[in-house]
Amino acid sequence: MNPACNICIHMVASLDGYIARKDNSVSWFDTTDQYAAGVNGEDPAEFLATIDAYVMGANTYAHALALSATYGWAYTGKPCIVVSSRPLAAEQPLVEIFNGNLLSLVNEVLAPRYTNVWVVGGAALVHDFLRQQLAQEIRLTILPIMLGDGLPFFTATRPQQPLHLKNVTAYKNGMVELHYQLLPGT
Repeated sequence: MNPACNICIHMVASLDGYIARKDNSVSWFDTTDQYAAGVNGEDPAEFLATIDAYVMGANTYAHALALSATYGWAYTGKPCIVVSSRPLAAEQPLVEIFNGNLLSLVNEVLAPRYTNVWVVGGAALVHDFLRQQLAQEIRLTILPIMLGDGLPFFTATRPQQPLHLKNVTAYKNGMVELHYQLLPGT
């Protein structure tokens, strides 16, 4: 793998570890909480410019397409590689459907073309990236809510994974971002 290609798993979750409600809704992402000691977020356009490409599973892609009817396509101007074992249509510009193993995806598609890649869902795809030790970082944003039920971020048992905390950021809207480097597994 190209050492210059950094793969970061990015997930937004409730404090109790859910990434969506059972009906796949994410309306709870909008928080009205206020934390006076928090910081304002980076300029979104500047921050998003640092990401070269996104990787997502087929269900996350379908959900992003459904949300785009209301909010617009969240990944405009960026390549999106959708990992799927079933035939899918690329319904947005710069979307590429990939059907194969993750090691080939990383070595043959991502590493030769991109420096900063974000895996943005779903939980099964994230699990596979972690299990195969194909990611270097995790950025987990915790929202100030406990859902009690829904789609969990971590869905399966996997080997112990040591982490190194790179940064913690508390935002004015009550969200907290934990930024970890993944260390070699035990």
